Amino acid sequence: MRVLVVEDDRALGTFLKSGLEMQGHRVDWVEDGEAALLLAAADHPDLVLLDLGLPKRDGMEVLAEMRARHNDASVLVLTGRSDLHVQVECLDMGADDCLLKPFSFYELTARCRALQRRRVKFADPVLRHGDLELHRMEHTVARAGRTIGLTAKEFSLLEFLMLHRGEAVSRGQLLIEVWQMPAASGTNVVDVYINYLRRKLDGGEAHDAQAELIETVRGMGYRLGGLSCNPAARATGQSCPVHRPAYA
Repeated sequence: MRVLVVEDDRALGTFLKSGLEMQGHRVDWVEDGEAALLLAAADHPDLVLLDLGLPKRDGMEVLAEMRARHNDASVLVLTGRSDLHVQVECLDMGADDCLLKPFSFYELTARCRALQRRRVKFADPVLRHGDLELHRMEHTVARAGRTIGLTAKEFSLLEFLMLHRGEAVSRGQLLIEVWQMPAASGTNVVDVYINYLRRKLDGGEAHDAQAELIETVRGMGYRLGGLSCNPAARATGQSCPVHRPAYA
């Protein structure tokens, strides 16, 4: 998972970051509420471990603003406040779980796994973008009724782009999330696979760059956009309809 740790205790923050990274998660750690809101908006974490006693913006404010922005990351509140009403208030504000400090790291990771299972269970099994459909369980892709055969890595790349459609994603981000490689890796594998996907999605035909499904964002990376494949809609410049999954 992409995990955001929001904790102003440096010893605890360092411990949580290193421990979760050892379990294979990608972890960012910030020490105040303002930084947490900025990173949550930019990086779309799957899980936020949120301390309540934070500088600049406290945890309650962070939680309230995240939910007001429709940020649907799972939130596990870490608190030293033993008052039951504090925990109830957090849950009512949109937290998914609360864990009282001090806690066992084993209990923390068990709760993280439970939240991950819940997240996957309610994930939309079909992603759609215009006439493009990706079936996550069956690992199949079709466009305008035409079945498209993809390799496992092509499928993972397209799935990531569809989960973040409309957003520009960097090559470094794709290397981390799809290839599990460092962002600074000196490789052009992302560009190579983007070209593979473009050819397969477009049926090997040349398309107008303005209607290209996978757009190149200069200086940034790539974005799943493009206009509707319906010729009438394309001629009038209408955007293709987008169906967003419940948690993307």
